[in-house]
This record gives sequence, C-alpha cells and structure tokens, in this order.
Amino acid sequence: MALSAVSDDGGVTQGILRRQALRESAARTYARALPIVPVRARGMTVEGADGRRYLDCLSGAGALALGHNHPVVLEAIRAVLDSEAPLQVLDLATPVKDAFTDELFATLPPGLAARARVQFCGPAGTDAVEAALTLVRTATGRDGLLAFSGAYHGMTAGALAASGGAAAAGASATGVTRLPFPYDYRCPFGVGGERGAELSARWAEKLLDDPKGGAPDPAGMILEPVQGEGGVIPAPDGWLRRMREITAARSIPLIADEVQTGAGRTGAFWAVDHSGVVPDVMVLSKAIGGGLPLAVVVYREELDVWPPGAHAGTFRGNQLAMAAGTATLAYVRENHLAQRAAVVGRRMLERLRRFAAGRPQIGEVRGRGLMIGLELVTPEAGPTAETGPITDTGPTAEAEATVEAGQAGFAARVGPAAQAGLVVDADWERTQGGATPYGTSPSEAALGAVTPCEGAWLTGAEGGGARQALGGRASYDGVARTTAPPADPALAAAVQQECLRRGLIVELGGRHGAVIRLLPPLTITDEQTEAVLDRLADALDAAIRTSGARSGELSPAAAPFVPPFAGNRR
Repeated sequence: MALSAVSDDGGVTQGILRRQALRESAARTYARALPIVPVRARGMTVEGADGRRYLDCLSGAGALALGHNHPVVLEAIRAVLDSEAPLQVLDLATPVKDAFTDELFATLPPGLAARARVQFCGPAGTDAVEAALTLVRTATGRDGLLAFSGAYHGMTAGALAASGGAAAAGASATGVTRLPFPYDYRCPFGVGGERGAELSARWAEKLLDDPKGGAPDPAGMILEPVQGEGGVIPAPDGWLRRMREITAARSIPLIADEVQTGAGRTGAFWAVDHSGVVPDVMVLSKAIGGGLPLAVVVYREELDVWPPGAHAGTFRGNQLAMAAGTATLAYVRENHLAQRAAVVGRRMLERLRRFAAGRPQIGEVRGRGLMIGLELVTPEAGPTAETGPITDTGPTAEAEATVEAGQAGFAARVGPAAQAGLVVDADWERTQGGATPYGTSPSEAALGAVTPCEGAWLTGAEGGGARQALGGRASYDGVARTTAPPADPALAAAVQQECLRRGLIVELGGRHGAVIRLLPPLTITDEQTEAVLDRLADALDAAIRTSGARSGELSPAAAPFVPPFAGNRR
C-alpha cells in the first residue's frame, strides 16, 4: 500500500485489519490487543494509517533500544546496501561481522570477554536459547536442566520446555527441574524479601545435594536476570551471586538469558552487571540487531567442544542486522544510555509509586531501568491463602515479625494506606542496615551502602512505619501471611485499551496477564517521559472507574498524578 493511500477516516486501517483477521493465524498476539496499522515511525512515535500518533512503550518487545528508525541505524544499513556487500553469507567471515563482534566483545563483562567464543544463530532469540542448551549438554555430557518458575525463553521445543508456561503450551518438560524464582509480591514461600530469596537459594542448593532429590543431573542452569514475560520481576543481586556460587561449586554452567534485558535496558549494559556475576553462557538477541533479526550465544571457550554443524542455520549471516547492531551497541555505549536508563527509570518508578498510593488496584510497581511493570489486582477479593508455620528463630525471624520493607525486585508494595514518600529501588534507594547474607556488589561496596534487595532491614520508626504503610507481610503466631490479592487481568486489559485511546502503546505480561509493562526506548526524552506517565495515569483512573462495580471506585486517599519533570522539559 502506498503511503499516499492513508485515509483520515480510518477506512484503510479497517480494511487492512479485516484482511489480517481473515488471512493470518489464530496465533497472532499483539495485533489482537493493538488494532493499529503503523505506516511511519521515528524514535518513540508511531503513526497509524488513520493518521493517529502513538507513543510506543513496547519498542518491538524491547528490540528497539534506540526507538524506530534512529539515524545511526539507518546510516549503517544504507552503508551496507550502497557498498554492494552480500546481504546473507551463512557463517562466512565478513568485515561487517568482524566489526559487530568487536563491538559486542567490547561491551561484555570483562571476565567473559577475555576468553569468549560467539556462535551466530538463527534470527530469533529462541534459536539462541536452543544453541545454548545444545552447547552445555555437549560440553557436560549431561541432559538435565535447571530452570525457574515464571521464566520465558522462547517458543521452540527446548526453549519452551525451560519456560514456566511449558505445560499450558502443551510442551514436554522432561528433564527440566523447575526451581522457585524470588518474587516478593507473590513469594512462593509466603515470606518475600531477603528471606524469600534465601529460601529460594537454599531450595536449589539442597535439591542438588540430595541424592534422592529426583533432579536429573543438570547440564546447566538457565535464568533471566529480570523476568520480562513473567511480570517484570528483577532477580535480587545477592540471589544471583548465590546462583553463581551454587553452580560454580558443582560445575554446572550458568546461562544468563539477556534477550530482553541486554544493551542498556536495565540501567547497566547487561543486567548481570548489576550483581557482578559472570555467567558461563549469555544468550543475546532483540536489541543487539538494532531492530533487525539477530541472535548470538557468547560463552567461555572451555565449553567450545561441539563439532562443526552442531547448531547451524541458513540465516546466521544477516549483514544488515549486524551493521545495525554494531551502530546500536556503539551508540548505547558511547552515549551512556544505560546510565540514562537508570536515571529515567528511577524517576518513572518513583512517580508511579506516588500515583499508586491510595489506589489498591495497583498492587505493586516494580522494575529496573527502563523495564517497568505495574501489577493490577482485585483488592476486595482479599489476600491469598496463608502459608504454613515458620519455625526459624533468631535475628532473621525477628526481622520478619516486624514486616519487611520492599524487596530486591526493587518493588514498592502499595495499597490504600500507602504513603507517597518512600521509594524502594535497586539502583537508587539506599537503606541503613546490617550485613546481608549475600554480601554486596562491587559498586555497592564502593558506595558503602546496602540496597533493599540485599536484605537490609529498615528499622526504627521510619522503617517500620514505611513497611506497614506499604502493606507488607507480617508474621502472626509464627505464621507468615501474604497480603497480595488476586491478579486482575480484566482490569489490565481495560487499562491497555484506555492507553491506546490516549495514544500510548503498552504491553501486558505476568502470570495472569495482569502486569502493565513499559519498555520505552533508551532515547526517551524527559518530555516524552512526562507524556507517557500522564497518559498512563489517566488510563489507569479511567479503567478503575469503569470497572468500579468490580474493583471499587478510587480511594479518597488516592494521590493526584503530579507531572514529574516540571520546568525540565526538552
């Protein structure tokens, strides 16, 4: 369709959407919730065929680190096209591939880059996951796999088996041992915080050392430093270090799936950088191709024992994607966009948490960098079921009895009585407290501070009051009770549609599709940030009001949304 055919009356849009519904698979996803027909895009702005403009907080599911059609990406693509270089070369060496590899290795954790190998895979992240699984199974001679609840690693057989939704998708997870992922708001152990992360680590350790534990000998452990599709759940830095210690002590390769978290998204170039963990294998895709299909596996050279052709594919030599990826990685690095993501993400989290005060339908606001989620709940349904008795005693148990402050997932729990001052954020809010059983990251040690994710308990009037105001968890008579109401996917879907009406594209995720996900490009400006927050806040209130019969009206204590960057617009 020529762009000149764009019609203001929406006729072109409706015609294309009708034909899509008639001809495309029932498995299509985004198109169902986002009935738009993009024809132009630049940066964060997308224009539909009907002339409407949207702010895009989906960014190709995180693939567009620099937004749509960034000049440096277009220039790199044009340079390859104008050079008459081959566009597809299987796995042959080319100057374009060589430049991409140089730039990629320049960004990797030094402990990995110094002795790394890279495997170029098929164009999707799921193929890189498959390659990683083949690699560790070949290198170790073992078949088992350690994976985590809530995970998402792709839609091909092996990647899907390692994902939390394998059974629902009809996939076989034979040989996969599922471990509990630290999820403060809905802690699998009913305690959350430092204690929940500690129990998760202890579970993994004891299972692996139990000769009757029933876990197949693992060829590797695969995890996401921040679970994206699982609901934007950051792994505590200390917990990640424990996973590294546990796997290293047992010669189990650690695979970090950075398909969505990489290239500056979380406020560090790679999400594992926050914890100082150096994995044995990194799975990379999405943003590393500058918006074009590209996926690689980077791994320690000691694992490079598989034979030629052990993992192959025709489209491993996408020259346009490699050129776009080189330009993207270099731009993020040279312009410190990871640090920018940390700053902007911190401000967005703070503003959203203030807005959530008095709105019990917003159960939790969490995230890291520009990977942000809001979990929506049905507050009047009450808390989830109680857990069993807690038998631990000592300082940790005493700390739990006073109710914990927000946890490592850098999440602030909010509710009707929530106060608008406290921010619990991995990269920003620092608390005073004792030593954590996990220790601190190098950056934290340099700052002489401990973050909430490391288990520092807030004490005294300020800490205790903050914890209670945030509606945390309490221990009564040795029983830990959770306060997380059921998820509300219907409300989340309504918010997504209200956002779309206001010109804002957001995605849903989480176990029940009840998490509003924000993945704006790293190039988002202060003015665009303000616009996103204004539109999202308005959409949330509108959806809450229209579902009042089910979710209740806005609480009188609900704080109005205050523009975040007054006087600092660009």
